[in-house]
Amino acid sequence: MRRVLLVDDDAAVREALFQTLELADYLPTTAGSFVAAKDHIRRDFPGVIISDIRMPGRDGFHLLSYAREIDPDLPVVLLTGEGDIPMAVEAMGKGAFDFLEKPCAASDLLEVLERAFAARSQVLEQRAVKSELERGDPAARLLFGLSPQAEALRERVRTVAPTGAEVLVTGPPGSGISKVAEVVHLMSSAGQGPFVKRTASSLSPDDLAKSCDDAAGGSLFLDEVSAMPRATQFAALELIEHGPGGRIIAGTTADLSVLSSEGRFNADLFYRLDVMRVRIPSFAERPDDIPVIFRHYVAQSAEQAGIAAPEISSEHLASLMASDWPGNARSLMSAAMRFVLGMPEEVAQAADLGLSEQMARVERSLLIAALGRHNGKASDAAKALKLPRKTFYDKLARYQIRAEDYRR
Repeated sequence: MRRVLLVDDDAAVREALFQTLELADYLPTTAGSFVAAKDHIRRDFPGVIISDIRMPGRDGFHLLSYAREIDPDLPVVLLTGEGDIPMAVEAMGKGAFDFLEKPCAASDLLEVLERAFAARSQVLEQRAVKSELERGDPAARLLFGLSPQAEALRERVRTVAPTGAEVLVTGPPGSGISKVAEVVHLMSSAGQGPFVKRTASSLSPDDLAKSCDDAAGGSLFLDEVSAMPRATQFAALELIEHGPGGRIIAGTTADLSVLSSEGRFNADLFYRLDVMRVRIPSFAERPDDIPVIFRHYVAQSAEQAGIAAPEISSEHLASLMASDWPGNARSLMSAAMRFVLGMPEEVAQAADLGLSEQMARVERSLLIAALGRHNGKASDAAKALKLPRKTFYDKLARYQIRAEDYRR
């Protein structure tokens, strides 16, 4: 819910604006004076301030000055009476986000608020990213996102890395399994040693033995271990039992528990690799991370291309969040490069969708996100979304979502 601090000494104006804001899904807090509003003005205030200019005692100019001392990036929208336009222009010069003449049309107010919230959201997001980066460890520097799922992933990596045990990194296609594996390596006691990456499907037993020697004192990452030849699986099991030269980190997009139960993967090897598991959530589980990660990829792509990063509109970000992204980070990175080069086709594709299709995509993302937050427990996810269990299961069936895919 987006918060608005509404400050006006006129009770009738406050009530009218309060209703307008509530109907537009804002969460307004009202105050009749600067003194009453003061305690709500904080650096971490996640919203926008709307204040009348002319008020008894401390007026809107004083409120603006105070807010800018607390946080220069906190948007303050000033309301002006008839004849106060020169004052409002002066206020803009002193840092007001915008001004509106009373009585203002609801559409004008909501348009200004939309821009103000977009600016505020970006500032708070950048601060959160900076705060995370200042932690200084590889998990903070290399694993992006501000959602609870992203933070849980970083904390899981921080927990697993120092143990020295074998690690199984799982996730959907394109989710960055090898990157997470490298972060596990960097945060381990062997982080100064080599990080050797090998495609498991092409490894013979002899290749595996040589790779382990190459990774001595470091880590050996086996990419898509589910495709490892049967003979190499036996060799890997033997190496692990006798102590390989380097730590083994395996990655897969497949469900090894299913493959092993069906006899298509060595069950003993699965249990040895699955000592410590790190599961990467899909973008569908954490759509709120898409803007953060997309901005990072845009900056990265622009730097690589040697051009200025283009401005990213809130409409473009909304269209990205409404997409499924089955390719996860890999496909979002490609989209960022196309965006930088002037080919942002995702917006055009989203515009071609009808409202019902866009809403369906959002609903599917919410269902998956709830399952991810509740470890694949459908009953808990249904309760969190305030849905009857039958309705929840009907929706899972409609979108072909399997709750068990989101169990950790």
